[in-house]
Amino acid sequence: MSAKRKSGVLSCQELKKAIEEGIITSKVPIDEGHIQPASIDLRLGERAYRLVSSFLPEGNEVIKKLHMPDIYGSDLVMYELDIARGGILERGGVYLIPLMEELKLPANVGGKANPKSTTGRLDIFTRIITDRNPRFDEVPAGYTGGLFLEVMPRSFTINVKAGLSLVQLRLRKGATVLSDSRLKKLNREVELLYDGAGHVPHGLVKIDNGIFMSADLKGDRKGIIGYKAKKNSHVVDLTKRNYYNIDDFWEPIYKNPKRTLILEPEEFYILCSKEKIRVPPQYTSEMVPYEAGSGELRTHYAGFFDPGFGYGADGKVKGTKAVLEVRAHDVPFMIAHGQTFCKLFFEKMMEVPEKVYGPKIGSSYQYQGITLSKQFKNQ
Repeated sequence: MSAKRKSGVLSCQELKKAIEEGIITSKVPIDEGHIQPASIDLRLGERAYRLVSSFLPEGNEVIKKLHMPDIYGSDLVMYELDIARGGILERGGVYLIPLMEELKLPANVGGKANPKSTTGRLDIFTRIITDRNPRFDEVPAGYTGGLFLEVMPRSFTINVKAGLSLVQLRLRKGATVLSDSRLKKLNREVELLYDGAGHVPHGLVKIDNGIFMSADLKGDRKGIIGYKAKKNSHVVDLTKRNYYNIDDFWEPIYKNPKRTLILEPEEFYILCSKEKIRVPPQYTSEMVPYEAGSGELRTHYAGFFDPGFGYGADGKVKGTKAVLEVRAHDVPFMIAHGQTFCKLFFEKMMEVPEKVYGPKIGSSYQYQGITLSKQFKNQ
């Protein structure tokens, strides 16, 4: 175990300590399964509010902002749902769900939330809102209060229930992001990117405020390069596992001789990266949305990569592909095999986590290719 750093992302053992010290609290006990190597799963409470629209609280408490007719002309709440045993969130609807967890952060600790992998792969748009905060998904250092989740299912109507986790929270202290020079040094030490021929030569690894990866349009052994969500399908129950037939919800996309793909506006696609990424246990990573200059393309909604992803505990895993959640805007957009498509930045951990990403802790995607969410039957 390496020495504890003065700054970095809090590890699983530090998150457990934070729970013991009352920094993270919940009326429903937080069990081991909700503590990940570098984050904690946040759980849905028993009530959901169907909203007229999204909002930010600015200088107000979130719940109070829901009922301010003097500002909005009417309440933001259309109706309330009891989701203690299950409830339907309609495609295209905007919902606010108070979460079970609350925070009482030290003055030097802040947080960042991100959708879980399964959430992103189902095209469920989520973001955290906190009291008196003008920004989504960022929890200010020293924050004391509740956590609220905005949820908008975009491709499928979904069934959720209290206790399910759609998002995860990282807590961090001080400066955590690796500079380009440090990231280049790390790549020389452990070889962060692999492809079919072995590790990607250092001179071909593009690093500029993070490490770039590209799209794979070569396809798997069946020639499938991705999936497109069908517009009309049944409800997806998020409590199910290995349950739904893929063809009832998704259209497979097959490779073509040119290895290109035209993304249609406002359609949702699941693709994967050409390269495989490795995240050593001393670090964690986040894939940031790739926005073309005119804003016509958005990739990756669920961006956290845990320590050990594509690496394992001992470095024997030679990388894992990143699944890309993709939506084009405004105009059709053509992409090609090997085209730059996404970027990851790396952060240092405060200390090496006691557990890392992989099958031993129930991680679902260590050896993934083009992989849909766990609700669908194994491809």
